Amino acid sequence: MAVGGGSFLPFLTMVLVQLGYAGMNILSKLAMDSGMNPLVHVAYRQIFAAIILAPLAFFLERKTRPRMTLPILFEMFLSSIFGATTNQVLYFVGLRNSTATVACALSNLLPAFTFILAVPFGLERVIIKSRPGQAKVLGTIVCVGGAILLSFYHGSPIFGQSSLHWRYAENLQGKGRSSSHANNFILGPFLLITSTISWAVWFIIQARMNDKFAAPYTTSALICFMASIECVIIGLFVKHDIAAWSLLKPPSIRLVSSLYAGVVSTALALCLMSWCIQRKGPLYVSVFSPLLLVIVAVFSWALLDEKLYVGTVVGSLLIVLGLYGVLWGKNREKNAANNAEDGEEVKDLELQFPNANGVVKNMDLQFSELSNGNGVKEELELKFSELSNGNLPATN
Repeated sequence: MAVGGGSFLPFLTMVLVQLGYAGMNILSKLAMDSGMNPLVHVAYRQIFAAIILAPLAFFLERKTRPRMTLPILFEMFLSSIFGATTNQVLYFVGLRNSTATVACALSNLLPAFTFILAVPFGLERVIIKSRPGQAKVLGTIVCVGGAILLSFYHGSPIFGQSSLHWRYAENLQGKGRSSSHANNFILGPFLLITSTISWAVWFIIQARMNDKFAAPYTTSALICFMASIECVIIGLFVKHDIAAWSLLKPPSIRLVSSLYAGVVSTALALCLMSWCIQRKGPLYVSVFSPLLLVIVAVFSWALLDEKLYVGTVVGSLLIVLGLYGVLWGKNREKNAANNAEDGEEVKDLELQFPNANGVVKNMDLQFSELSNGNGVKEELELKFSELSNGNLPATN
C-alpha cells in the first residue's frame, strides 16, 4: 500500500474536518433562512464551544499550563474580539446575505490577508528577487483579484437546477424569503471579506501570544468564554425579543445548527487540527482548505438549489490558485531557513572541533594503507597462510 498508516490517518482526519465545516455552513445557512438571527447563532456557538473546551483545557493542560499574566489576558481579550466576535458576526451576517459557496470561497483569502498584515509587524519578509517572494506577492494579487471577480461579476449559471431536492430545505428557504430578505450580492461578499481580514488580525495576535502562553486548549476556552459574553451583549442589544433566543421552538434546525457549530466545528475541529499540526505541521492543514469549497459547492447545488455562476466558479479558482501560490512560497522560504540553520550548526561544530578534519584525514590514510597492500595487509596474509597449513598459533 502506497500510503502508510502514518500518512493516511492525518489525511483522513483533515478530510473529516473539512466535511464538518461544510456541514456547519449548510446547517447555519438553513437556520438563518428559517429566520434565526445570525447574532443569536454566533452567541450560542461560542457558548457551546466554551462548555466543551473548558474541561479539555483543565484535564489536558493542568500540569503544563504556563502562568497567566495580565498582558497575556489582555491579548486573549483582543483575540476574542478579532478572532471570535468580529470574525464570526461578520461571517454569519455575510453568509445570510450571500451563499454558502461564496462564503467558503472568500474564506480562502486568509493566507493572503495574513501575509499582507504580517509584513509591517516583521512576521513575514518580502524578497522580490527570490522565487518564493515572487510567489507570495503574485499569489496575493491573484487571490484579491479572484475575490473582486467573485463579488462583482456573476455571469450566466453554469449548471441548471439539480434534480435532487431536499424538501425540508425548500420549506425553510420559502419561509425565510417570505419573512426576511433575499441575498445581497454586494453586502454579503463585502462582509465576508471584512470577516477574513479580522481573522487575519487574530492570526497576528495569536502568533505573538503563543510564544508567551503555550496552552492551546486553555487559550481557546478562554477566548470562546469571552466571546460568548461579547456576542450575548451585542445580540441582546440588537435583538431584544427573548423569543428569538429560544432554541426549543420549531424549527429544530436552530438547535441542531447551534450545537453543531459549537461542538463539531469549533471544539472538535480544534482538537483534530491541533493533532494534525503536531504530526504534519501547519502547512499540511492549510492545504486542505480548498476542499471545503468543493464540498460546499456540490452540496449547496444539489440540496439547497443554489446556482453556480461563471463569476463564482472562475473567481473561486483564482482564489485557490493564489492560495497555493502563497503557501508554496512560504514553504520554500521555510525550507531555505531550515537549511541555513543546519549549515550554521555545521560551522559551529567545525569551530568547536578544529582538528576534526585532521583526524578524519589520518583515518583515511590508515585505511588507504590497508587497501594498498602495505605491511599490515602482508602480516594478515601470513597469519592466514599459517592457519591454512595447520600451524596453529601457540596458546598459553
